Amino acid sequence: MEVLAIAAPGDTIHVYGEVHEGTITIEKSVVLIGHDGAVIDGGEQGEVVLIKSNDVTIEGFTIRGSRISNLEDNAGIKASECRNTVIQDNFLDGCFFAIYLSGSKGALVEHNTVVGHNVRDDQMGNGIHLWKCNSAIIRNNTVRNHRDGIYFEFVTDSRIIDNISTGHIRYGLHFMFSHRNEYIGNLFRDNGAGVAVMYSHHMIMRHNRFEANRGASAYGLLLKEINDGEVTDNLMMDNTTGLMVDGCNRISVERNEFRNNGWALRLFANALYCAFNDNAFIANTFDLSSNGELKENVMSGNYWDRYVGYDLDHDKVGDTPHRPLGFFALLVERIPYAMVFSRSLFVSLLDRAERLLPTLTPAALQDEHPLMRQQEWVGKADKNNGNAPISVRTMNGRSNDMDHG
Repeated sequence: MEVLAIAAPGDTIHVYGEVHEGTITIEKSVVLIGHDGAVIDGGEQGEVVLIKSNDVTIEGFTIRGSRISNLEDNAGIKASECRNTVIQDNFLDGCFFAIYLSGSKGALVEHNTVVGHNVRDDQMGNGIHLWKCNSAIIRNNTVRNHRDGIYFEFVTDSRIIDNISTGHIRYGLHFMFSHRNEYIGNLFRDNGAGVAVMYSHHMIMRHNRFEANRGASAYGLLLKEINDGEVTDNLMMDNTTGLMVDGCNRISVERNEFRNNGWALRLFANALYCAFNDNAFIANTFDLSSNGELKENVMSGNYWDRYVGYDLDHDKVGDTPHRPLGFFALLVERIPYAMVFSRSLFVSLLDRAERLLPTLTPAALQDEHPLMRQQEWVGKADKNNGNAPISVRTMNGRSNDMDHG
């Protein structure tokens, strides 16, 4: 693109309805805006747009033709060691990596559509990939059919807001060693394994939807080795496992709805000081499963559709505790092939026996104050289009107003 050579730092360049071939390298602070179907095609030679300067904006282009490589992370748009990069309103079509930020600070990636090709995972990189970045905003993007939809590694103090991430080979969202980040109002649907959150601390997950992430090792949300996290006001529906908690400490799980999952919650015995309050568990095959004795975790004030207790004082809270960890769930955790009996008379008899003899299941984790009716949710897991407060009212009379975003 010859005009870049004569542009001065701070210039705005408008490009109209043309196809530009080959790698475009930007080494000065400019705003590059595409109009009328402007296309940048890398011709599968390497990167398509390579940003090497601070304060660069790429807007309004169709970008395609990055090279597939097992040795180099070629991308549709790559910014390396830059500040204040803006990537918005672009269509990235079938790029190996679509948007790749490395060593960047203060980047804004919004209103982009990112579509990969349905190929093997070694021929497709991640949709939006951040490595060693901070203070980034990833907002209102649609990402489909990549290896991982959104990937963070060594990313801090950043926000992922109102994105749609679907149909990926592995994860809708995958991040590791990434601290103090917020994930708000996103949809993760029909991905190979859902969302994986690993080896991080001070994470916030609010108002997201985890839907139809199914498979032998699939889950809506996996938390592994996370310290000090919040998982609130999310919907986990139709996943093999809604939420898996493995080796985590001090995780607050509140006001979430677990509906129509195989396992709503798999809470491993190595999780400590986690609290599960004011959630709803509805029509799951198993509400809770674990691989050992559960200690130092708390459940209280949740709604369980399997609860068969009573409410003699009419305060809408059950008068007897509920034990969600069933004997058959424990059996399946230890002997997975036992699942073939899940709809059998044998399991029905086990359920009845547990109600008569609750000592069959461990009492280490039980809900002392189960709700008699499901909470009334207002604005639950909605995108809400911005920062308007979302109000959640529960059947025990409490009302919470939260700043969404």
